[in-house]
Amino acid sequence: MNLHEYQAKEILHGFEIPCQKGVAVSTIERAVEVAKSLQTATGTQFWVIKAQIHAGGRGKGGGVKLAKSLDEVKEKASNILGMQLVTPQTGPQGKKVRKILVAQDVFYPGANQPKEFYLSILLDRSQSKNVIIYTTEGGMDIEEVAAKTPHLLFKETIDPALGIKPFQARRIAFNLNLSGNAFSEMVAFVQKFYKAYTSMDASLVEINPLLKTSDDKIIAVDAKVQLDDNALYRHKDYEALRDLNEEDPTEVEAGKHSLNFIKLDGNVGCMVNGAGLAMATMDMIKLAGGSPANFLDVGGTANPQTVEAGFRIILKDPNVKAILVNIFGGIVRCDRVAQGIVDAYKNIGEIKIPIIVRLQGTNAELAKELIDKSGLKVRSAILLKEAAELVQGALK
Repeated sequence: MNLHEYQAKEILHGFEIPCQKGVAVSTIERAVEVAKSLQTATGTQFWVIKAQIHAGGRGKGGGVKLAKSLDEVKEKASNILGMQLVTPQTGPQGKKVRKILVAQDVFYPGANQPKEFYLSILLDRSQSKNVIIYTTEGGMDIEEVAAKTPHLLFKETIDPALGIKPFQARRIAFNLNLSGNAFSEMVAFVQKFYKAYTSMDASLVEINPLLKTSDDKIIAVDAKVQLDDNALYRHKDYEALRDLNEEDPTEVEAGKHSLNFIKLDGNVGCMVNGAGLAMATMDMIKLAGGSPANFLDVGGTANPQTVEAGFRIILKDPNVKAILVNIFGGIVRCDRVAQGIVDAYKNIGEIKIPIIVRLQGTNAELAKELIDKSGLKVRSAILLKEAAELVQGALK
């Protein structure tokens, strides 16, 4: 589950991590009120208006603006609120901005030049350990840093059983070329940051930029947090922060029916039981010359209603030219799936694209009988190879 920047900062602040001060608002009037309150509380002269969407690259798309007066706060807020923000991570369709963050400008002048860093923590599955990735080259073009100058990226591997050690936090501060108070601040920041990552059950926490201010303070100016969905039962307060407007509508609908669904960009819809079989089915579609349009695992508790819901979700994608149902009946009985296919045909109406069905396992014979007697235009297969050939033919 992804969080908005303002939500991530509120959580990080609870771990005593210094963050840029700001308040999320959804109206222009409230934006001006917040700007005034920040000016009174912090002495802020300038403000930053930030679009709140689940995507990076907001600045490049015009979703982050500096305001140097209250009139400019009103102007920038008016321009960003309600806009369809297109960034490298949203795709050409963009995302509608429903909230903005009005924050203090922390790039104020002083004795020293402010400096931007990049800092993130995620799980390295190949090592079964957490890894801190950091660089002195923070800012909007971090992807280019990784692509063109990977030697500027540093990694610190953390054994989750031991946690981060003080010498590792000091090594990070040293590699960031810090000294004096900034060095001490960074060491403390990294230790708190790692604690926040593990306590939240996050899969990714990213700060870009992480700022060394002109008076040698270390502040999180931006924050991106991805939470592990499987651990949300331990964090009901975090689960309440979910913004369904930022998620794919078909994935949200699938969740209501207890379907594991991920939308892809292909032309063959898939309905499978079991993640392993689903991955094998997607590979088979590729080998047959097609491309999977989705990952859809009906799970072990599928019934005719969930199967019908799966069909409706797949058919919402106009790019789907064929549907492949590949079920191995173990916990899920094949006749339940077959009945769901029949019901879907009756309730949805005529389905004009080819449907290929491979049902094997518990009650497979009964399932075949149900489909054969239904009079549906469904192509059946026994072997994966046969299913692949039918998919290939359907796409011609």
